[in-house]
Amino acid sequence: MPAVTSAGAHPRILIVTHSYYEEDPRVRRQAEALVAAGLPVDVLGLRKPGASACEGLDGVQVHRLSVQRHQGAGIGTYLAEYAAFFARSTVAAARLHARRRYALAQVATLPDPLVFATVPLRLDGVPVILDLHEAMPEFFRSRFPAASRGLVRAGLLAAERASIGFATHVMTVNDALGDRLVSLGVPAPKVTVVLNSPRADRFDPSAHPDRGFMADGRLRLVYAGALTPLYQLDVVIRAMAQLARGDTDTAPLDVTLDLYGRGDAEPLLHALAAELGIAERVRFHGRIPVEEVAGRIADADVGLAPTRRDAFTDFSLSTKIFEYAAMGKPVVASRLPTVERYFGEEALAYFEPGDPVSLAHAVTRLAADPAGRAATIASAGARVRALSWEREAERYVALVRELARA
Repeated sequence: MPAVTSAGAHPRILIVTHSYYEEDPRVRRQAEALVAAGLPVDVLGLRKPGASACEGLDGVQVHRLSVQRHQGAGIGTYLAEYAAFFARSTVAAARLHARRRYALAQVATLPDPLVFATVPLRLDGVPVILDLHEAMPEFFRSRFPAASRGLVRAGLLAAERASIGFATHVMTVNDALGDRLVSLGVPAPKVTVVLNSPRADRFDPSAHPDRGFMADGRLRLVYAGALTPLYQLDVVIRAMAQLARGDTDTAPLDVTLDLYGRGDAEPLLHALAAELGIAERVRFHGRIPVEEVAGRIADADVGLAPTRRDAFTDFSLSTKIFEYAAMGKPVVASRLPTVERYFGEEALAYFEPGDPVSLAHAVTRLAADPAGRAATIASAGARVRALSWEREAERYVALVRELARA
């Protein structure tokens, strides 16, 4: 029989995510928006060593399953991790549904087939949203190029189509990915785009001390995100060496880089900074809580979004750009199609992906041109306000309510 909720109760929502909930800004924003709208939310996610199995965070009930992430591992490790989480989340979702009687389930990817963990709920009439954070076939081709060919790629495409077909509705993170889904044959009414823009209250420059640009004579660059080859921080470090030496037709700059994140590229980045003689200028802080990111950006002068260009990143729109811009910082970003689609030419300082000389010149242009720098900050800020999470949250909550009622 179809799922029901108790009389007079608000419909309860289940979110399944193959991530550490406390470190996943998109899932946190969504869950907190639902709770703020009066919809109780349970989340099934990964569990870090030492973390509690069940905890309430900002009104969201988080259930952590005993599976950990293996960032930067081989494909076999990834598949074992995915399989373990799939099995545990399927059982946990069925058990929770027996007690909670969910009105809707949402599954965040990757991987797309995780949506089948909600089969017990779907059989009971519960609608399911598949939230596609990435294009799975392109992601695996970017991460494992040698393995993502022929039959493997065909299998990935088939898994993506099957996952989309199983879901009641499909959500994704930008218009480029939405257009891709429609081009694959997904009916346009089945697709909703909810952007990864930051919460205004969490990224509020007035809540932090104001740092004037290079107020202490030092140019402080900041990057907050994963330290993986996809994000070309090796290119950033090579560009920094040029800036520090004055190889960009300007005087040498006193420049530093603060990295907030973790990933498999970190040892190589340490070695490269030492090799180029700038180890003391590159500071590795590790992963920090979501709540601290805005303050660390406020301490910097320029935000960096250095993304490699390939078939996968052609659909990418870095959340980092939104966060830096919301905090009133000029942004240096890789020239990528989807980034240009949303921010145009005026809002960001672009550089050619993979080119440290281009990156160094983009930074020096910002440093040397206060008027131009102010114009980019104003333009990027206007774009972020127009695409604010508060607006996106209203559309997201409306979608959830509509599907839950149906």
